[in-house]
Amino acid sequence: MELRIIEEADNPMLHRTDVRFEVTHDEATPSRLSVRDSLAAKLDRASEEVVVRELDTKFGMRTTVGHAKVYESPEHAQEVEHEHMLERNKITAEADEEAEEAEEA
Repeated sequence: MELRIIEEADNPMLHRTDVRFEVTHDEATPSRLSVRDSLAAKLDRASEEVVVRELDTKFGMRTTVGHAKVYESPEHAQEVEHEHMLERNKITAEADEEAEEAEEA
């Protein structure tokens, strides 16, 4: 899976960057979580800060175009995003608490 960023636009009012990207894949359309993790790695951000909003694959094509929002922190994402988008991207308050506990240990 190869990920290429098409466009980035800063949105300082909401503490995020809007990103359009293109994923080239050999197999079936990759999952939202695998795309989120790849995008987070490419942007050098934590996975919990990336919310993949849209993945669009045309029938028979091996290219997927998507839209994501990259927040400054998971807390900013939880303040702004709809609950169903947080669930789809596996961003929950419980995950944040677990990450904080792991850092303290």
